[in-house]
Amino acid sequence: MNFSEHLRQLAAPIWKTQLLHPFVIALGNGTLPLKKFQYYILQDARYLEELAKVFAAGATKADDAETALRFAQLVEDTIVVERGLHQSYGTQWQLTAHDMRSTPLSPTNYAYCRHMRSVAQTGTLGETTVVALPCAWIYCDVGQHLLRNGPPKPSHPYSEWLALYGAPEFANVAKWMRTVVNRCARTAGKAEKARMEEAFLISSRYEWMFWDMAWREEQWPV
Repeated sequence: MNFSEHLRQLAAPIWKTQLLHPFVIALGNGTLPLKKFQYYILQDARYLEELAKVFAAGATKADDAETALRFAQLVEDTIVVERGLHQSYGTQWQLTAHDMRSTPLSPTNYAYCRHMRSVAQTGTLGETTVVALPCAWIYCDVGQHLLRNGPPKPSHPYSEWLALYGAPEFANVAKWMRTVVNRCARTAGKAEKARMEEAFLISSRYEWMFWDMAWREEQWPV
């Protein structure tokens, strides 16, 4: 068992709950209320700004040119491809890019972004990669799970989202990140591996909390 498989095993109880969350179920069958999806997209747009910075940190920590280039490409893809999806929805909802960027971070999103930022600023290449891995890997799993019976009908209100995250190209991102994690783990000491496990598990929990946050349309209590 390689290190990424070990991480997946550790997080299995958390990951299983992803597919059972009412937000994910309703997203897949098209019954998710538009208001909840709009909340999710606006928060996710803010999250992607932070994710791009984590990938940029990975590029600076890379120990070879190919890894640095791939992280740099992920920065661009995160901004261009995934943000493009959000901007498409923003256009439908008559929201400008400024409107979307000015959306306040929810409590959960704020905490998740700060968790990633802390690890990316202070951690090794392995820690920086692993803190972002649950996002790519879980979305790949969710997208493929929701498309297990075939592509959605054109009338499905969230077909664009399903098409992006269920695509083989997106799965390749998580696969590559796992190769980096596995390579880094082979030379990591016990303490670093423990930090990688902790970062992975916390990010996995925040991924579940992100669905739940959107389902509840979470707001700051005071």
